[in-house]
Amino acid sequence: MDGEFQNFIKVWILAITSLCYCYYISARVPKGLPRLLSFLPIIYLLFILPFSLSTVHLCGITAFCLAWLANFKLLLLSFGQGPLSPSPPKLFHFISMACLPIKVKQDPPSQPPQTSSSAIGKTLNSKNSETPCRHQSIQTPQKAFPRTHKRILLFIKAVLLAVVFHLYEYRQHLPKNMVLTLYCCHIYLELEIALALCATPARVLLGFELEPHFNEPYLATSLQDFWGRRWNLMVTRILHLAVYNPIRRISMPALGSKWAPLPAILAAFVVSGLIHELIYYYFTCMHPTWEVTWFFMLHGVCVAMEVAMKKIVTTDRWRLHPAISVPLTVGFVVVTGFWLFFAQIVTYGIDEKLVQESLISLNFVKKILGM
Repeated sequence: MDGEFQNFIKVWILAITSLCYCYYISARVPKGLPRLLSFLPIIYLLFILPFSLSTVHLCGITAFCLAWLANFKLLLLSFGQGPLSPSPPKLFHFISMACLPIKVKQDPPSQPPQTSSSAIGKTLNSKNSETPCRHQSIQTPQKAFPRTHKRILLFIKAVLLAVVFHLYEYRQHLPKNMVLTLYCCHIYLELEIALALCATPARVLLGFELEPHFNEPYLATSLQDFWGRRWNLMVTRILHLAVYNPIRRISMPALGSKWAPLPAILAAFVVSGLIHELIYYYFTCMHPTWEVTWFFMLHGVCVAMEVAMKKIVTTDRWRLHPAISVPLTVGFVVVTGFWLFFAQIVTYGIDEKLVQESLISLNFVKKILGM
């Protein structure tokens, strides 16, 4: 593990140095193709850096932050878009926003007082508006928990993650589906806790209010709600800008504004699937079996069908009660996850590596606490 941590430090020193180059070159090279060409060596470097790591956790964190988020943000910056455009005034802010999974919360624009007729018109428009896919930015803000409640929830989730780690010690005696359920809980809990831990020092050092990464996805009432408003919102916003918007604009002349979102939804999910295939390849260096791509394509088709049905059926009388829609949505995600998302993880033994690393981490914490 000592050698792995040394490699981890070297990888991130190289990444930070490369992002320094991007910060200074972006101010001197005009946006468009010239800036993209100047970024291409860095984009290539960020794609290959995770191959220097072998553990699931350190490789996964590096691949997510560098090969996925940082590269997509640099691609957007090449054309004057995304969270790095306009470029932050300070180098430290640029590097943090480029490679950390954070998004600065924007203050809502002040609006002049509305007359009653204009307010009614805005209300009607808001009822007809919708967030068509996981990769479109959130249009309808969810009711936020107070910060104290968020901390309590985060603590409860940390306890639940420790329970999952403890149950791993008895996995040989558990049914296969129960072990896969533990993997589902593990991935969600560890992602939310890790991203929250990344956001805390960034919030303190940057002095900005940051937007949340997850919004209680186990309360989703539809796939559109799950992917668009609740699950891994940082990725949702990046793919909205990098994939959804361009494909929607290209589709407009042929399909019109009503149906142009559908191919954009499918394209965003396909790109998400391919990126997951890349992350799996970092773990295994084995030929992909494409189940995870099929997982995202299946969900993309389902979300597109859901959006299309909402455009056709405008009445709310067909809306299911949350007591029914929540279990159906979460159940569909879990079942298809068992079937497709975890297939390569189990086939190539990534699950066992993940469990072993988790148990080592748990034993390390126990030693520190004297347990």
